[in-house]
Amino acid sequence: MPSVFPYNGSTPSLIGKTVRLEPAREEDRELIRPLARDSRIWEFTKTLLIDDTYDTQFDTYFDEALRLPELNGRAFIIHTGSTIIGMTRFFNVEWKDRRLEIGHTWYIPSVWGKVYNKECKLLLLQYAFEHLRFFRVEFRVAHQNIRSQRAVEKIGGLKEGVLRKFAIRNDGSRRDTVVFSIIDDEWPEKKQRLLEMVKTGL
Repeated sequence: MPSVFPYNGSTPSLIGKTVRLEPAREEDRELIRPLARDSRIWEFTKTLLIDDTYDTQFDTYFDEALRLPELNGRAFIIHTGSTIIGMTRFFNVEWKDRRLEIGHTWYIPSVWGKVYNKECKLLLLQYAFEHLRFFRVEFRVAHQNIRSQRAVEKIGGLKEGVLRKFAIRNDGSRRDTVVFSIIDDEWPEKKQRLLEMVKTGL
């Protein structure tokens, strides 16, 4: 079973069988910078453009991750063993309504399709529903990103709709946003599904 251990006071480090999620720190900046410099990671989101301005873009991106206040979100570095394989975030946290969003998740291409994303989501969802006692977790995915939409559906996310012309990506192109959610009533069933997927590696 995944477990939660104290990390840096009130901030958790989430520990599973194959992945470990640790809160992002300034010391991680130069470890992450070369890993994120792969255009395949940003093909659909265009969060970072791999061009002459990459270093400036990356610093802005990482500064934002570090600034997430404790009550409104948290960025995590995803590890497997001693290797960093990506990042993810809790954000858009609404304590009054007991809901939050999981997103800004990316992995180095060599681990795509493997068990790590499933266990990462298991750890995050378990913390949101069982520790924070939230009612709703939301995922928002660019309409161009069919791979991520399928991944969210596979872990149990229910597609609720499409926000049309919701955003402009950093390259100037239009983005519709597909909204998925999991709610607390569904979590026991979804958790068992995720545990089985992590166990079998599927």
